Amino acid sequence: MHRSVSRITAVSFKAFVFTLLLLVFPVAAMASGKSHDDAALRGIVTDPLGAPVARAEVTLLSKGKAAIQTKTGPTGEYRFDQLAPGRYRIRVEAAGFAPFESAWTEARPGAASKLPVELSVGPLREQAVVSATGWSVPASQVGAPVSVINHSDLTALNKLDVLDALRLVPGVNVVQEGERGGEASVFVRGGNYDFNKVLIDGVPANEIGGVYDFSNLATSGVDEIEVFQGPNSILYGSDALASVIQITTRHGTTPVPEFTYSVDGGNFGTLRQEASIGGVIGHFDYFSDFMRFDTRNGLPNSSFHNATYAGNFGWEPTQRTSLRFTIHHDATGVGSANALAVYGIPDDSFQRQQDTYLGLTAQNQTTNRWHNEVRLTSSSIHYSFDTPSPAGIPFEGNYLGLPVSFCGANGYCASGQAILSYGGVYPSLYESPTVVRSLRAQTNYDFTPQLSLTGGFQYTHESGFTQSSGSARTNDTRDNYDSFVEARGSLGQRVFANAGVGFEQNAVFGFAATPRVSLAYYLRRPASASFWGRTKARFNFGEGIQEPSIFDQGSSLYTVLSGLAAGPALIQQYHVLPIGAERSRDFDLGIEQGLWNERALLSVTLFHEQFYNLIDFVPDSALPQLGVPGAVVAAIPFGAEINSDSYRSQGAETDFQMNLFRNLSLKAGYTYLDDVVTQSFSTDALSPSFNPAYPGIPIGVFAPLVGARPFRRPPYSASLVLTYARQRFGLNLNGYFVSRSDDSTTLTDLNFGNTLILPNRNLLAGYQLLDFSGWYDVRRGVTLFTSMGNILSEHYQAAFGYPALPFTFRAGVRFTLGGEKR
Repeated sequence: MHRSVSRITAVSFKAFVFTLLLLVFPVAAMASGKSHDDAALRGIVTDPLGAPVARAEVTLLSKGKAAIQTKTGPTGEYRFDQLAPGRYRIRVEAAGFAPFESAWTEARPGAASKLPVELSVGPLREQAVVSATGWSVPASQVGAPVSVINHSDLTALNKLDVLDALRLVPGVNVVQEGERGGEASVFVRGGNYDFNKVLIDGVPANEIGGVYDFSNLATSGVDEIEVFQGPNSILYGSDALASVIQITTRHGTTPVPEFTYSVDGGNFGTLRQEASIGGVIGHFDYFSDFMRFDTRNGLPNSSFHNATYAGNFGWEPTQRTSLRFTIHHDATGVGSANALAVYGIPDDSFQRQQDTYLGLTAQNQTTNRWHNEVRLTSSSIHYSFDTPSPAGIPFEGNYLGLPVSFCGANGYCASGQAILSYGGVYPSLYESPTVVRSLRAQTNYDFTPQLSLTGGFQYTHESGFTQSSGSARTNDTRDNYDSFVEARGSLGQRVFANAGVGFEQNAVFGFAATPRVSLAYYLRRPASASFWGRTKARFNFGEGIQEPSIFDQGSSLYTVLSGLAAGPALIQQYHVLPIGAERSRDFDLGIEQGLWNERALLSVTLFHEQFYNLIDFVPDSALPQLGVPGAVVAAIPFGAEINSDSYRSQGAETDFQMNLFRNLSLKAGYTYLDDVVTQSFSTDALSPSFNPAYPGIPIGVFAPLVGARPFRRPPYSASLVLTYARQRFGLNLNGYFVSRSDDSTTLTDLNFGNTLILPNRNLLAGYQLLDFSGWYDVRRGVTLFTSMGNILSEHYQAAFGYPALPFTFRAGVRFTLGGEKR
């Protein structure tokens, strides 16, 4: 019966894909609109709010030289007819706007290629964003908070990992356990580390249940990082409770292939090599990048290596139809020394991970108003953690660390020996492979230039298991279905709004609906002729959902009961339901103010977010408080994972950008976060621990107490980026600053007592990271560069007990052959 169902599912899936392809790529769309061999290039030039720009000077560039010039008409339209087929660029200049130069575009025989242009008011670059609406839309027309780190930013920063760039985004806090390669978590607006939807070229990258380890994601081959602050499950379904983080790989853009090779090295035995090639051949564009990074790090048993490949390949058989294939693969390995600051002895554990993300996207502009897209994706994540033998000093069947003394930033101190390894079977291995495959189709129809409607559907198949040495394997397979509809409109090129709702039919928790509404209103339009530029008011409301992890589902009340002899009868008698979705609800208000002839932009956002229905382990003694019947409680031996917790997060985000001079720019951000646990039935919350040395102070060892702050969320954080760039050289100074935050020592002394745990409040010290990078073009195609991290050599701990890297230094050279001559 199972095999028959599988065959039916496979046949239905193939038929569904074939039907969608027929709908999205009608034969009529493949026909050319012209019969002769001449080519044409046309478009409309608009300002950031979509208003046409008349009398703009448009220059056609061919092979780097000006070929033809024209001016836009009253409706902002320009056109170049009777062109020889080939690849062209255009340069657009207009009074009051920053100059614009396009990427290469192909003018095909017998067709009119369209190249719309949006000009920026002032020198600050206008960004296009995708995560807010599912389509590329100018950020100026979006009411939701979105931050973008583009390729030029990444080049100036010269960061090795995406997590280091994310530190500079307001509302984002990055915590890495130890040195490079240590597990890295991202907390956005106080949300948990597994509340971020991560997409690599549109391919979902999260494990089942939302976890994503950012320590494996290098900046190699990355073109842009986009962060949507807040929930957006209407478009992205599960995992998008606190943010959506989009990573985009570079495209090939130049008719002449561009090949780059770079090599650099530094202290701690660091060596990094990277090679890439990209270009355009006819209707085909390609980009391929491979990077290998190795370092010993600064602590015993903490060596790290990362081998990453990124590829992006596109094909446009016609002007209206395109096909794009992307691949991202990383293989990492790192020694896990554990919390050396509180144990004094390193573990001999190590972890390995291999991730592969594949995406195939087909797009078709069926008519001038109707656009369709189909995307097939596959994510394969294999994580393993191996402890070959116990580390530490043998003591009554367990193993102790060295005698140590340590203090928290709150002034409380402890001394003694903690249990480092518990007795058991060694070697000890934990494995967690996950495979997620999906089919997504969406369509967009423009009823008028001011009103459009978007709808979509996604089918996701998930499978995976978790297994530890000596325990049974927990398997899970899920088929989830998502759909959404969203309307987007504008009024008078001052008001921009979008509203919609998403629907998910999940294999575990069933049905859930997630609405979202955002609004942008310009009190003042962008203007470069006065000190006060644009004034934009923003409002955004959204909800998010999260499906349970494999572990949470396997340990839930419903699943535990299902495995008992009397369980099914109890489930039916007391209507026990499967574990539910974790949820979030967010409101934010913002204002953007342009200053100094649009040379500067100040943005302030106030947010209020609730995270509720969160999953946690509830002991059997507390289950009656959640309404669980006595007969069910009696059948459960210890307790179960249940939707029981909640907390509230609110605060303010400030972002400031400014072009001080022609070659000097400044970016600064500040975040105030006030979050508090409002409900918890965990063992810690019900029976807090106490250190005999500090009587009367309740301590949460594994989870925060009710009324306290969630762990590792600093109430104050800030960032600073200062860039000076000339034609042949540039310098960049950037900093990340955080205040003290709550955490736990989670230690047990040799007598299984609490003498080594410290009060949670402000346990983690605040710190400041300052990094510096620079580059110099020796000649065309040869660039020298250097990067220095933690130039103050601050010995900080982003997670208690895990020392981070002190001062690091790298220097290298980059060779570039071919490509476009500027």
